[in-house]
Amino acid sequence: MDSNNIYLRHLERKDAGALFDLKLRNRDFYQPFEPIRDESHFTLEGQEKEIANGIQGALNDQSYIYGIFLKETDEIVGRIALTGIARGPFQNANLGYYIDRKHNGRGYATTAVSLCVKIAFNEFDLHRVQAGVMPRNLPSIRVLEKAGFRNEGLAKKYLKINGTWEDHALFAITADDIIH
Repeated sequence: MDSNNIYLRHLERKDAGALFDLKLRNRDFYQPFEPIRDESHFTLEGQEKEIANGIQGALNDQSYIYGIFLKETDEIVGRIALTGIARGPFQNANLGYYIDRKHNGRGYATTAVSLCVKIAFNEFDLHRVQAGVMPRNLPSIRVLEKAGFRNEGLAKKYLKINGTWEDHALFAITADDIIH
């Protein structure tokens, strides 16, 4: 895991074109692991709206959405987000991420997850970050395990993915699990 290869940056409106290209290039690859989305999602305007919603979410402390960028070229190779932030006694966020298919297997997802978790704990004072992943998505499970997440059980029929209610293994990490 080499954090010298990538960095995370809040997505900005100027990133919409690159995010659009990333989504289109990987649409068929991601589909088995994503909800069915309206066609408007797969447009430049759809990505502009997603980024605008992310900016608004950050202003409201509800979500933080980052691009995953290669340091060498500043190319966007993925996206990672902390969403559904709950404050009060919970101090929790949900984690979601994806990496461009052509960049899979290089450790970028594991590095991005580790970086995002550190941000969650050190900058946003969250106590817990959780992620749900379909049990058949072994590469994503391996990413979470390598980043220090523990498996907390199986949620039956948890999310509607690609038109089917899918079970998800729930993983979590707390601030107490890592050294700041």
